[in-house]
Amino acid sequence: MKKLLLALLIALFVFSLAACTPAAKTQEQPKRVVYLINGALGDNAFYDSGKAGIDNIAKQYGVETRTIECNFDAGKYEPSLRAAVDYADVIFVISYGFEDQLKEFADQYPDKIFVNIDTVVENSKKTITSVDFIEEESAYLAGVVAGLATLDTSIPNVNPDKVVGVVGGDVDPVVSAFVFAYENGAKSVDPEIQVLKKSLGGAWDDSARGKQAALQLYDQKADVVFQVAAAAGIGVLQAARERQLYAIGVDTNQNDLEPGYVIASDIKNVGKSIEDVYKTIHEGTYKPGQVLKYGIAQGGVDIALEAKVQVLPQSIVDKVLAIRQQIVDGTLKIEMYNNQDVWQ
Repeated sequence: MKKLLLALLIALFVFSLAACTPAAKTQEQPKRVVYLINGALGDNAFYDSGKAGIDNIAKQYGVETRTIECNFDAGKYEPSLRAAVDYADVIFVISYGFEDQLKEFADQYPDKIFVNIDTVVENSKKTITSVDFIEEESAYLAGVVAGLATLDTSIPNVNPDKVVGVVGGDVDPVVSAFVFAYENGAKSVDPEIQVLKKSLGGAWDDSARGKQAALQLYDQKADVVFQVAAAAGIGVLQAARERQLYAIGVDTNQNDLEPGYVIASDIKNVGKSIEDVYKTIHEGTYKPGQVLKYGIAQGGVDIALEAKVQVLPQSIVDKVLAIRQQIVDGTLKIEMYNNQDVWQ
């Protein structure tokens, strides 16, 4: 009896100690987030989409946010990374042109969360998470739109020639993937369709050069020109209006920027990917070093056909949406870009 009583007293003592022991410290929530971009805001496309996502997480989670724009100035890349790690707990970065510096900083600061947007960057400590958009899926659909449009002479000012075009901001792998899939989509409609191409050689923010390139393509009989050129691509849309022909926008829904002349937009939902990743950070389920694939089924890319001034006949819209569904269902597999030379 005494032994039983002693055991009960010991158990009670241990329980009381446990009750008085502080709970294990939980992981602190991030307080500051940086959006670090190699380019600049104001493109109505890629960079602005990401900024919308940053603004949404600031509202939803109450974190402080800061955007650092490098304006395509290589001299700003390393100082901007330094400023980002000095300020933030979480850094969403578009690192075109400074991938090596990003790897070095990520290795030096393993306690920081680095999320690289639109390309895959892997550091030696494998702490960088990359968001990799399957842009081939949406660009293929943009090519289908262009191909169907150039064959339909009932659309005002479409000529009998089977010609479409594309203006790229540079010849980097991401733009080349767009161009590759766009050409495949157009030729899936009719193998005889000619796809003319112009690169701006890195002049992402030069809308005058974008417009000039598009005008040259329209003068070569292109009915539709796809812009993959960030802020410079706004000039492509302006050229479509000037020539009374057609363009396809990129990254955000640009169909109403030049009403009646932008017949579709290839969506890359940068903002959604940022919100998705940050949610995992907030919930404690984030895993560093992942490569997150965002295609149509994941809501990362898409084709936008709705517009205030609808140019495309419903028959074309229906065909494009049917092909889109095949991609979502997995019955249509889109060929991925693999460093092919697409600029010839």
